[in-house]
Amino acid sequence: MPFVPPMLATKGDRVPDGSDWVHEVKWDGIRVIVRVGDGGLTVWTRNGNERTREFPQLAGLASLDRDMVLDGELAAPDELGRPSFGALQRGGPARLYVFDLLALDGRSLVDLPWEARRAELESLHLGDDAWLVPPTYDDGEMLLEATGAQGLEGIVSKLRSAPYRPGVRSRDWLKFPHRPRRSVVIGGWRGEKGSDARLGALLVGEPTADGLVFRGRVGSGLAGRAGIALLPTLVEIGRADSPFVTPMAKADTVDTHWVEPVVVVDVESLGMTRDGRLRQPSYQGVRSDLVPADLEHQS
Repeated sequence: MPFVPPMLATKGDRVPDGSDWVHEVKWDGIRVIVRVGDGGLTVWTRNGNERTREFPQLAGLASLDRDMVLDGELAAPDELGRPSFGALQRGGPARLYVFDLLALDGRSLVDLPWEARRAELESLHLGDDAWLVPPTYDDGEMLLEATGAQGLEGIVSKLRSAPYRPGVRSRDWLKFPHRPRRSVVIGGWRGEKGSDARLGALLVGEPTADGLVFRGRVGSGLAGRAGIALLPTLVEIGRADSPFVTPMAKADTVDTHWVEPVVVVDVESLGMTRDGRLRQPSYQGVRSDLVPADLEHQS
């Protein structure tokens, strides 16, 4: 079975209750599709980019002697042991949290309801230091409160009767994140004061039907290795003019180097100001698994 574009969740307004729904922890990492079979495996990100060599710890899945296509999240623990995208960006030991089974031994399972796919997944008894099948919960409000208290990313609520819809963002899956995090596109950068040898700030925006809308400057979180690793990429994609459709104030254009709007990064902030800029944003890392077109439905 070739790459299957993952099914995507819609941001929900209220956690659904009742026996028709089941609830899972929303893991803070990189969404992947993993195909296991023929004595090996392949790891794809949600856009179909093949990343197998980056996660050698998953090679043991091939020894289970089953052909299967798994949907899950790769995340690494932070200093408190919580799955964290930031820790993954810093090279932490990634673990695969498997939450769906799309094919097994040559049979496609995507047309089956979630509860049937889950039963097949649990029958595999997947569990290792590098992968696991996390539990599900019947009480979504309880799980949302518990994950918030533990500093986790949030929850996803899924309709038990729903088939798997490859590449579709569906209301059969609803997401409820805790963290005020969003993905944005880099449109420019500034060096540290007095020097362009180190990254001092990013100018970021969000894609819209009218073009890239400016959302402000991001300086926090760029010190040390994060800024050093990102700067060469930005230098390579430089351009002469601003990629933003928003009229830019002089305070935002002085000493700014413009870039092609192709690099997606995550930021955390305190929300938006009245003029549409991020409040106190902090850089969290590059989202190599996303492209700007993926950001249309994040709100």
